[in-house]
Amino acid sequence: MSKPIQFPVWCCFAAFPVVLFVIALALATPGVAWCQAQGAGQPQQPQSAPDLGGPSADSGAIAIPKKNAGENPPAPPPAPAEPKIKLPEGTPTFSMRVEVPEVTVDVGVLLEKNHQFVSGLKPGNFRVYEDGVEQKVEGFKRVEAPITALLLCEFAARGWSFRMDMLNTAAAFTQQLRPQDYVAMMTFDLNTHIVSDFTQDKRQIEQGINRLGAEMSMPMAFSETNLFDALSEALDRMSRIEGQKYIVLIASGVDTMSKLTLDKILQKVKNSHDITIFSLSTGGFLEAMTGGRGGMMGGMRDLTYLQAQNQMNTFADLTGGMHFAPRFTGELPDDVRLINTSIRSKYELVYRPSNTKQDGGWRKLRVILVDEEGQPLRIQDEKHKPLKYDVIARDGYRARQEVE
Repeated sequence: MSKPIQFPVWCCFAAFPVVLFVIALALATPGVAWCQAQGAGQPQQPQSAPDLGGPSADSGAIAIPKKNAGENPPAPPPAPAEPKIKLPEGTPTFSMRVEVPEVTVDVGVLLEKNHQFVSGLKPGNFRVYEDGVEQKVEGFKRVEAPITALLLCEFAARGWSFRMDMLNTAAAFTQQLRPQDYVAMMTFDLNTHIVSDFTQDKRQIEQGINRLGAEMSMPMAFSETNLFDALSEALDRMSRIEGQKYIVLIASGVDTMSKLTLDKILQKVKNSHDITIFSLSTGGFLEAMTGGRGGMMGGMRDLTYLQAQNQMNTFADLTGGMHFAPRFTGELPDDVRLINTSIRSKYELVYRPSNTKQDGGWRKLRVILVDEEGQPLRIQDEKHKPLKYDVIARDGYRARQEVE
């Protein structure tokens, strides 16, 4: 008999790991087959996501890792710093201001019979229309304040009666000045001449009138009267002064050699701001005595002075002033008193125009008076007799031109 093969003891220990591996492989093989057999007969159940996150299979859901309890969330990243714009050295800073346009209308209400100012009116008594559209009046007050006026007087070799009428009218106006008023005087023939600059001392105006009176007997330099050019220069001078201003135009109204045409000066009068013109025509007595004599020369002369009257009246109407054509010296005190009353006593209305376009266009104005029921206002005297009145206001204004 052959002897059994004996292995050393160390060989058994060396082969022991291999044996364990074989046994483990044999046990694992039936388990895998069982899982496959179970899955073949039943639908698959969705797999739960692992607690630690990550996909459990290629087509499984993505699990979000759980946060540890008590762990603070990470701080958000800081916001980016605002960019700082640094202007080059020497660059000026600019600011923008948006102005809401306002229109101020000075309104005088005078009785036709005695030219007395009608006081006691309320905001509800006024209706303001701009280009036919009613405007909402937001500001209202009664104004009686010192005046700033320029006496623009024709002083040429047109005739002795014209110069004398001018001096008497200027003297009558000066007598009614008050200590707080600012007044200047300028004359014109072919050119303009400043007699007195703006002053509150009416004695300077009186001295200037006296000097002109002393020159009445001296031969005049020019007989031409450039009215349009003189009025244009006066408007330019007055436009540099803040606030409401007045031009008291004392002249025949005849223009002979002005560079400006009638259309140009009317356009400039329309475009003027815060300037009211009161005009007084000279030579009324001479025209009444010599007018209507007939003949070619007489007819031409009458036509010339009729046009002159219309021009003087138009200057006043366009700016809300008044025109007077006195024939006798005795009329002057009442005429200048009416001018002073109209200048000092008035109603000031303020509104924001519904037409906000700044296109430089002409805006037509109309002011009427109404009662509490919106009907035309009726004024009566103590005996309940109706009194007629005049509403004196600007004919319109020129809108601002927007600058692009």
